[in-house]
Amino acid sequence: MASQGYISISELHPNLSHAKVLGVIIGKTDVRSFPDRKNIEIERFTFGFTIRDSAEFFINVTAWGGEAFISGLADSFSIGACVIIENPLVSTKDPEKGDKFCPATSSHYRLLLTETHSQVSVCGDGASVERLLPLLHLPVKDSRDFYSLADIVANGQQLDGTVINILAAVKLIGETKQFVTSDGRRGQRLELKLFDDSVSSFPLISWDREAIQLLQNLVPRETVLFVADAKMSFDSFRGSMVATVSSKTIITVNPDTREASLLFSYVKDLSESGALDQDEALEDPPVASITAVFTVKQLKEKARENAEPFFGLAYGFVSKLDLDSSVSKVVRTRCARCRFLVQQELQRCSNPLCPGGERPLTAFDLLVDVTDHTGTLQACSLRGPVAEQTLGCTTEEFVGLTDGQRTALKWRFLLERCKIYLKILPSARMKSGMRGTILGCSLADPGEVKQSMSALLQEQ
Repeated sequence: MASQGYISISELHPNLSHAKVLGVIIGKTDVRSFPDRKNIEIERFTFGFTIRDSAEFFINVTAWGGEAFISGLADSFSIGACVIIENPLVSTKDPEKGDKFCPATSSHYRLLLTETHSQVSVCGDGASVERLLPLLHLPVKDSRDFYSLADIVANGQQLDGTVINILAAVKLIGETKQFVTSDGRRGQRLELKLFDDSVSSFPLISWDREAIQLLQNLVPRETVLFVADAKMSFDSFRGSMVATVSSKTIITVNPDTREASLLFSYVKDLSESGALDQDEALEDPPVASITAVFTVKQLKEKARENAEPFFGLAYGFVSKLDLDSSVSKVVRTRCARCRFLVQQELQRCSNPLCPGGERPLTAFDLLVDVTDHTGTLQACSLRGPVAEQTLGCTTEEFVGLTDGQRTALKWRFLLERCKIYLKILPSARMKSGMRGTILGCSLADPGEVKQSMSALLQEQ
């Protein structure tokens, strides 16, 4: 028996009465309603969740009752909350009935909550919460039991209709789309793009409000997911496989496992190398279509409020542009396949997971600071063809310049008002909470600057 009168999940059995269970919620489903069996004019409401109190043990919980009780209970906690369950009914799982639609658990039993007998409250004990929260980062399946995205692509339609485990990183989070069905029910849909070291983009779809609430707050490019029991299906419109979150699915965010750690290191290196920016370049809009003007302060504020990348135009001064530092810090050689840096002395890709075999690419790779009267955007990426167009020279021409010529080129832009097209990506790893990528940069026309800044002041 656990402390403070709590029964551990491992000790639960059907003959137990007045049990009190403490655990952290690792999964939760939406509220649903059904006609009562005895009186079809009355609707009964239900929802389920899964709690865990140790690395080994977790159990499904189902609540039944009237609309007010169930809706109020469901709204009182979310995935990640630590809760105390009092007086549940402990029953044996029935895999042929309702339990086949619930997550697979290590317990032989399930808990039933009723409106008249049971109670759930959020745990306020700091020590208990501190003990339970690390359990959120332990997958509910063997950490080695997963498909890579390449495995899914290779198996294709053979996986149609199956449930599998997936370990992948979050690349992009779409917008949550609301809709109304033909019979008047409201619904929602969210699509994420996942990636790993084998596939650059793979869709994960959720129709469940609780899962969407968890997923839409993740940080792209900085989050790894272990998705247990994702439903696989073939999307005829796309002509490829997609993964869907179902009532059986448990999502573990940033798993505390060796496999997830390796993937996270790969994602971090890939992001810092600029490879993800290069990969998404085809999705970026033409700079001429970017017309929304922001100050630096407004860009930072919007990045804090939005989890998704966005685009904007800023009129600012280039306050840092290290063109006169060593050439190796301005021009870099990267692998054409994975965009990792090439070790110059060995002429080999520095990514141990990359098969290589392609001719390396040499390009500008700069970090630029952009400043206006409201603040500074630090370390904005200026790379590749955009850098060549901005500076007016190729990497070969730049390497041939003297030190004096590089300094002169630097002062053509330094402390000059520029028209800068930016892609902003929220990032928890950056002090500013964001990363900026320059999509276009040129010296600004004074008249255009005055007109745009006047419009900004009027909006404020």
